[in-house]
Amino acid sequence: MKIESGLILVNLGTPKAPNKKSVKKYLSDFLSDKRVIDISKIFWKIYLHVYLLPIRSTKVANLYKKIWRSEGSPLMINSVLQKKALVNSLPNIHLELAMRYGEPTLKNAIKKMLLEYNVKKLIILPLYPQYSCSTTASVFDEVANILKKYRSIPSVIFIRDYADNTKYIHALKRSIKNSFNMNGYPERLILSFHGIPKKYIEDGDDYLERCKTTKKLLISVLDYPKNQIIMSFQSQFGKIPWIHPITSNIISDLPKKNVKNIQIICPGFSSDCLETLEEIQIRNELIFKNSGGNSFHYIPALNDQDCHIECLASIVKEYLN
Repeated sequence: MKIESGLILVNLGTPKAPNKKSVKKYLSDFLSDKRVIDISKIFWKIYLHVYLLPIRSTKVANLYKKIWRSEGSPLMINSVLQKKALVNSLPNIHLELAMRYGEPTLKNAIKKMLLEYNVKKLIILPLYPQYSCSTTASVFDEVANILKKYRSIPSVIFIRDYADNTKYIHALKRSIKNSFNMNGYPERLILSFHGIPKKYIEDGDDYLERCKTTKKLLISVLDYPKNQIIMSFQSQFGKIPWIHPITSNIISDLPKKNVKNIQIICPGFSSDCLETLEEIQIRNELIFKNSGGNSFHYIPALNDQDCHIECLASIVKEYLN
């Protein structure tokens, strides 16, 4: 049977290696994106290349070294596993993995779909459960820029997000319940989403509302007191105001309120990566225990868990008929 549909899974990206050169190239691509840093291009370009990258590249490379595996970057490893699992769940569709920044590139994935596979319907699934202009919209921009170069393009289906998808919510529930069964019930459950600047929300980005939607639906299916669930935001960058509360501030304050046992999950990350493994599992655990906390458990991202693959496959299948 001729396969005429294609699916491109898109994640953020990762350096090729945990060294200054690779990290500098990756950060340069990432931080040059107007969707990510929305300030004067001329000023930012000078600041980025003259000051920020030379200093930050070494620092971030050292952070990557803490989580790097013999097979490579955790995000890449998990993304490849997701792709392999989805190939089995979606046998009648061409499937490619791409990164918004770095390799494998969106450009090459789209080229394969159009010139090698000759697909008539192309589905783009950014692996960001909650829409944001700084993530999902950036993928949309890049897809549009790439397709501009082709005379003939397929029908394109761009999946905005899946923050309220039932299977996604139940996959999170299952992951949390497994952690509770293994580690006991915590005094607080923290839902740590990636933060964004407040200005983006003020300018119309509905990311905060999409995070709140996920939280609300998750609370409705969990057998856990809703007043013990805290939503917070991590990975603050720069000096401009970001949405609050900040995860590290919450974690350092809880022991002062006699909360000594917590578990934390990052629902906005489809794959474990630097922000979950180094920032949360390593750095924030240290913050919690140095502040007087006793028990800290990070609940892994959904990665290639069966329930997550079933969720992603079901999202795609909606558009295959």
